[in-house]
Amino acid sequence: MDVIEIAPLSAAFAFEKVAMQGGELHRKYGIYPDRVTIVQAPYEYESHLIEMFPGVFQHLRLMALDSYDLALTKLERNIERDRNNIRHLARTVPFDLAILRERYVAEHRPYLGIPKREDLTLQLWIDAIEEDRKHSGAKLD
Repeated sequence: MDVIEIAPLSAAFAFEKVAMQGGELHRKYGIYPDRVTIVQAPYEYESHLIEMFPGVFQHLRLMALDSYDLALTKLERNIERDRNNIRHLARTVPFDLAILRERYVAEHRPYLGIPKREDLTLQLWIDAIEEDRKHSGAKLD
């Protein structure tokens, strides 16, 4: 399970001791977090987080990026797996391309190293999604 830490550093270290591979969480549930350190998450992503298993754990809350923020974290790397993931998101999740573009412009683009390159990547993704939707008869945004 890939994770981006938003807890204070002291809490993150305490969590890592319990949750690392071979730790208590891994032994009991078969999962362990893999800290993602090179991802550029959109600004304000914390306000869009979705709780994954509300009420299941007494002392742990697992949060997930919403589909738009997840897509935007893949923008800079843009390898084939990322492009396939984005197309899958667009097919399976209610995915509004106008919202994706708005979030990119407002919350992600100002913090990128080479925004013009990512502008082109985003347009490539949108074109591919629209092409998929055209062929499947799905609604175009």
